[in-house]
Amino acid sequence: MPYTTLIQPDELQSLLQADPAAVLVCDCSFDLTDPQAGRRTHDAAHVPGAVYVSLDDVLSTAKTGRNGRHPLPTVEEFAARMAALGLEPGMQVVGYDNAGGMYAARLWWMLRWAGHEAVAVLDGGLAAWRDAGFPASDLATPARAAGRYAPAPSLVNRVDYDTLRGHVEAGDRLVIDARAADRFRGENETLDPVGGHIPGARNRFFKDNLTDQGRFKSPAALRDEFAAILGDTAPARVVAQCGSGVTACHNLLAMEVAGLGGATLYPGSWSEWSAQPGAPVATGTA
Repeated sequence: MPYTTLIQPDELQSLLQADPAAVLVCDCSFDLTDPQAGRRTHDAAHVPGAVYVSLDDVLSTAKTGRNGRHPLPTVEEFAARMAALGLEPGMQVVGYDNAGGMYAARLWWMLRWAGHEAVAVLDGGLAAWRDAGFPASDLATPARAAGRYAPAPSLVNRVDYDTLRGHVEAGDRLVIDARAADRFRGENETLDPVGGHIPGARNRFFKDNLTDQGRFKSPAALRDEFAAILGDTAPARVVAQCGSGVTACHNLLAMEVAGLGGATLYPGSWSEWSAQPGAPVATGTA
């Protein structure tokens, strides 16, 4: 059975020992304030055999000023980029990063968007890998032969600005914002020109999905915490968003771990919403 949410270091090590060619390990390390820092982090130390997957170059496309800070490429473009890294249909993909899984979760969601089920996030990232006694490498990973991966029917849901605005005005969806509480309130906004949040949204900071050790909380703990936010709302009526469609994927992964799958991603998130003329904006906690 493939790993489809989280994978533990010992489980990844077992897969790599059995057949390293059957696993594509992707280091998604990144820093929003220094886009080259992730590559430097990867070059200094990574899971042996891991390839580097940049948020900017692989997991996003060009910005127009109206489509958010990390707009999605087309699914065909993304599939081609992953195939160029060696992805084959059915191959197990494992993503990790240097930030509690926030960027690896974007890879997880995007591969599911492209119809690839066998993708998981390394719980705890490189730190957990090392803590388990496994070595890191600073050697360049040899390029794999290009794979044959092509998009398949999507396994996830997404929503665009116009559709979400209609839902917000109708009040028939629950929007969950993954940003820190101060940015949700409209305070200390440094990444987007407008502070605040989508009216009616509730706040679930993505880091609240993690323990103090940087691992995902147990499925039961996550379920209880999300249930407190959802109330009677079914996961299928939830829309996850954040600043630019990255950390919202972390909440979606946590919900999946908790057995609350089926929520929708708003990829453009606050950076797109706030750039639309006339888009309603709320501040404070309500």
